[in-house]
Amino acid sequence: MLSAKKALRSLAGLFPLTPQGLLTLMVSTWALRTFGYGSMDLVVFALTISALAILMSCLFCTIGFGLFMQRRIRREINRPGAFNNVEIEVGYPNETGFSIPAATFPPLVTLSWTIAFPDGIETRARIGEHQRLCEEVLPKKRCLTELLIREFSVQDVLGLCQFSWQMRQRLRCQALPQLHAIKQLPLLRSLTAEDGVPNTSGQPEGDRMEIRPYAPGDSIKNIMWNVYARSRQLNVRLPEHSVLQSKRTIAYLLTSDNDEAAAAVARVALQSGALGEDWAFGTDGYEKPISDYAEALTAIAGSRGLTRPHNYGLDRFLDLAGSNQPTHCVVFAEAAPHVNLQNLRKTFATHPGQCSLILATDSLQERQEPPWWQALLLSRKILSKTSSQKPGYRAELLNLLTEIGQQVESTVVIDRETGLGFDRFLRKV
Repeated sequence: MLSAKKALRSLAGLFPLTPQGLLTLMVSTWALRTFGYGSMDLVVFALTISALAILMSCLFCTIGFGLFMQRRIRREINRPGAFNNVEIEVGYPNETGFSIPAATFPPLVTLSWTIAFPDGIETRARIGEHQRLCEEVLPKKRCLTELLIREFSVQDVLGLCQFSWQMRQRLRCQALPQLHAIKQLPLLRSLTAEDGVPNTSGQPEGDRMEIRPYAPGDSIKNIMWNVYARSRQLNVRLPEHSVLQSKRTIAYLLTSDNDEAAAAVARVALQSGALGEDWAFGTDGYEKPISDYAEALTAIAGSRGLTRPHNYGLDRFLDLAGSNQPTHCVVFAEAAPHVNLQNLRKTFATHPGQCSLILATDSLQERQEPPWWQALLLSRKILSKTSSQKPGYRAELLNLLTEIGQQVESTVVIDRETGLGFDRFLRKV
C-alpha cells in the first residue's frame, strides 16, 4: 500500500500542470471552441489565446528550468568535498552543508525543496555567501539515517505549472533529542547488598548489630564479655550488613510512539555522568551493551525506527549485560501506557535484580474537556490529535504508577518542559 502511494505521488509530481493550471487549460479551451470559433467573438478569442500562450510559456519555463536544475543539483551532491556527516539537534536550526547557486533563477520560476526522508524535518533555504541558497533544517524528532531523500519542486509564479522530482543522497544524519529544561539528574548508581557504607535508608530503631554464638575462628575482640559475665555464654557481635554503591550501572531506553522526552532524559543521564564511572547502556534496536559515550548517543538517535518501530529488546540486553547475577537496572520510558510497558512488567517479574523506572513526559496538566463551541467548530479527530501530543496527564500517571510501582525499587517522573522531578505520588522532589 505504501509503495503504491509513493508511486502515485511520484507520477503526480511528473505531471506538469497544477489543479489551477489544469482548470485554466480546460476553461480556456472550452471558451475558445464555444465562443471564439463558434460565435466568432474576437474579445473571447484574444483572451483565450493570451491565456493559452501564458500557460504554454510557464509550462516550457518550468520544465526546462526543472531539467536544468535537476542535473545541476546532482552535480552539487556528487561533487568531491560534499558533506557526508551531519550532526544536528532537535528544535534548533542546523545547516546540512547543501547549497545551490541562487543567481541562475529565472524571474518567473521559483525553486523549493523539502526533506521527504527521514520524516519530521522542516526545511528552509536562506541566502548565504557567494549568493548561494543554503539548506537549513529544523528537526522535530530524533533520527539516525544513512540516506537523505529530498523532494525538489519548480513552480511558476502564477501557480499554473509545477515540475517535481526526488533525489537521494548518501549522508549520515544524526539528530539528538531536545533537552528543554532538563539540566541534570541525581546519581543513578545501583545499590547491592555487600559490605561497605551503612544503609542510609534504614530506620533508626533498635540495635541493628548481628549477635550469634561464638564459633572457632572468631576474633576475641568481638566477644561480648558483659553478656558472658551474666550468662556464662560466649556470644560475638559482628558488623552489621550494609549496602555498597556499585561502580557499574546498566541503563536501558524503552522506545514507544511518544518517547522523545524519555530519550532526552537518557541523554542528560549520559552527559551529566548520573550513571557513574562504569556503566552500560542499551536501547531497542541496540541491545548490545554500550560503554562509550559517543556510541550511546548514536544509539539514542537510532532508537527511533524510521521505517518501522524496533522490537522490545530489554530481555536480550539483560542477558548480554550479564544479569545472571542480581543487578540493578535503570529503565527510561514514556510516561504513558503502551505495549512495551506491558512487556516491561513481565521483565520486572522475572528479573532477579532490582530495577528503577524513570518515566518522562512533556506535560503534567490535567485533561480538560473542550468547550461546546470549540467542539462544534473543530472535529473530534483534530481535538484528539491535539490532546495526544503531550501525554502524561496526572490521572493517567497516577494509575500507571500505582500499577507498576510495586514491581520496581523506585519510580521517578521527569517533566521535560519544566525540568522538575516527581515521585510515585507526583509530589515534587
